Amino acid sequence: MRRLAGAHLAAALALGSCGAESSLEPPAASTSTTTVEDPAGTTVATTEPPAANQRGTSEVPLAITALPEALADWRPWADRHVDVFGVNVVALPGVSEDVLRHAAGVMAQYLDNDADGHPDAPAVVEAMRDAAATLVMAVDEDQLEESGIFESGLDRHYAIQDLYEGETGPLRRFDASLEEVHHLILDTGWGAVYPDRLGVEEGSDLTRAMDVARGGRFLEVPDHYPEDAWYHYDDETCEYDCMATEYAYWAHTSLLGAQADPDRCEEVAVEWRPCTADLLRTIDPLATALFADPELLLPTRLPDGEYRPAP
Repeated sequence: MRRLAGAHLAAALALGSCGAESSLEPPAASTSTTTVEDPAGTTVATTEPPAANQRGTSEVPLAITALPEALADWRPWADRHVDVFGVNVVALPGVSEDVLRHAAGVMAQYLDNDADGHPDAPAVVEAMRDAAATLVMAVDEDQLEESGIFESGLDRHYAIQDLYEGETGPLRRFDASLEEVHHLILDTGWGAVYPDRLGVEEGSDLTRAMDVARGGRFLEVPDHYPEDAWYHYDDETCEYDCMATEYAYWAHTSLLGAQADPDRCEEVAVEWRPCTADLLRTIDPLATALFADPELLLPTRLPDGEYRPAP
């Protein structure tokens, strides 16, 4: 798991939860081309299809636009934006529009899993907007490291999650947008709305299930996990709440079928054992019951990035 910065909820409203004034009702359909100047001074032409909530009228329902005034503080680093129900997706120069739209589509599908054009759990989207949740897309890690975002202070005002072009999309070895977008939604949305169930702090249903999966309550990475543990995350920079965010991703996406390919199962076995839905039901009934609970309004279908809201 990579996170530029965690949520700073008290400060998030100070510089603009950029979706705070966004309406979830469909705007009028239109298509236009906007010319903007990126931070390096290069002119970029950006096609703007009908907005994300214009249901059933476009093959590309997520609009890529120049950064709005509410995100003016991002302009030294990012040059484009997608509004997903008022949640930010921003891109650094050079990120392709196909990849940017794909990542935004994954977010839209997590939030509107039944594709009716409206968030399944409006309170989750509201919490993300209040936290100024922002997915930041860069071409690669080097671009992000060299951009100056780490030194910018933006993390004091936005809950930031990074995602790289080279790891995003269905043609990649594995689509990392499924993970990084899930992290952002859990940390700023699902966990905020359902803290007793999906919160990443000690004592929630999520962390209690994780403690069972790890073979004990470990606030730090142990030297050795118990032999019967099936979740063995070993990044020593990842603290307890971070471990819970990772565990939620593994359990939920395994239930949705993301990890089920045999090669993928073998690849992730060092960290995660119940890689299929059937294995999860057998090995981890606590996580299964949590992520299948209909009262939580969680996604039941795996996103593929092709967000097509119904007319």
